[in-house]
Amino acid sequence: MEWPTYLDEYEKLLIRMSTPRVMIDNAGCSNVTRLTIDSARKHGFLLEAVQVLTDLNLSIKKAYICSDGRWFMDGEMRFGINLQRFLFFVLIVYLKSDVSISVNNFAVFHVTDMNGNKLTDESDLGCIEQSLETVHYGRSKCIEGLTALELTGTDRVGLLSEVFAVLSNLRCNVVDAKMWTHNGRIASLIYLKDDDSGFPIEDSQKLSLMECMLRNVLKGDNDIRSAKTSVSLAVTHTERRLHQMMFADRDYERLPIIQTCDDHPVVSVQNYLEKDYSVVNVQCKDRNKLLFDIICTLTDMQYVIFHATVDTAGDRASLEFFIRHMDGTPISSEAEKERVILCLAAAIERRASQGVRLELCAEDRKCLLAEVTRTFRENGLNVTRAEISTTMGIARNVFYVTDAIGNPADEKIINSVREKIGLSNLKVQELPLKHHQKREREDSTGGAMLLSLGSMVRRNLYNLGLIKSYS
Repeated sequence: MEWPTYLDEYEKLLIRMSTPRVMIDNAGCSNVTRLTIDSARKHGFLLEAVQVLTDLNLSIKKAYICSDGRWFMDGEMRFGINLQRFLFFVLIVYLKSDVSISVNNFAVFHVTDMNGNKLTDESDLGCIEQSLETVHYGRSKCIEGLTALELTGTDRVGLLSEVFAVLSNLRCNVVDAKMWTHNGRIASLIYLKDDDSGFPIEDSQKLSLMECMLRNVLKGDNDIRSAKTSVSLAVTHTERRLHQMMFADRDYERLPIIQTCDDHPVVSVQNYLEKDYSVVNVQCKDRNKLLFDIICTLTDMQYVIFHATVDTAGDRASLEFFIRHMDGTPISSEAEKERVILCLAAAIERRASQGVRLELCAEDRKCLLAEVTRTFRENGLNVTRAEISTTMGIARNVFYVTDAIGNPADEKIINSVREKIGLSNLKVQELPLKHHQKREREDSTGGAMLLSLGSMVRRNLYNLGLIKSYS
């Protein structure tokens, strides 16, 4: 590592100590790659690490996470790392007495690529290791040289078309955007540049006019109070910011206007009084970025995750989290438990796309998005989620669409839309059919929550291949 010239030896030592240690094991498991991460404990580190894995398009099949030094872990596995870290900390305390000592974060992830295959490319493995080792720098997924626009309001058919029409009329070029809908609400983060100059939009009058016009669009006929538009500094990871926007909009308290999800997550919260933890258990359909969405919500709700386990089988996922408040106390009331349940269910459902996935790949040009989404609106298609991106002059956009009441769109309508936009430009990828049969699952509530701490830890270490037996 090349050090900046302004760092002294003490600062370099601190950076070395806080840099996560990443170990990649491709030999221990036949069908997955095992990633082990060990670092000094820092609030938010787990979210940043999972964010890195999801941004690299990795699928997390299993995970075990521990960040509480009071819990016993396999001594042979941990002793060498802890001894070395302890000696480093002794040196730090000797050099500077006001440095605090914190316990480690320790996490094991079993990952595959998006097709479920084990990772074999050495360059990909190197990229993963490098990305995880730079987590402590607090990188944000920020798009430089663009103006970020945040929108929240009531969802309706054709809303996205109206938004893009306003931006097109104001000569704004949408370079990147994400839009989610849930319980009748919409949140979108749009990155723009001026269509004429190609630079960020800095004209205050134009920005004020844009916000005013979009706010009127979002209000519609019945959303006078809650419609919001704002220009953002774009310093937060895009998808984390979308979660924050929908959480602030309290989408979790609203009833859905249209039914877009028929496989609702089951979330339970119980207190584990022996260790002063609250235990959150989630049973739901597995999907990409599920762990990120849950950890993101718990972190933004100011909970600290001390331990977690993730297990997937087929299309189902089982997750368990041992959490406390920032001050070290567990959840203290039934009302708070219910709020956690509602918020986590909402976080899972926001990205649980329903309908038909339409992929647009075409040469980028002015008014492209306005024309495409207008065609959707004119044919009665409702966009439930959208991902917009532009790379090297090529627009690569994904839309999930249903009919006006949330049912799958008619095939004839989809074909008509494709003919109008261009069969070679707009392609269809149906969402997977439900073909998995119901299978018996262990009851995750009640007594299962009260398993002894040592048994749970050893069981999960065994499942991850870190010990030979847990009997």
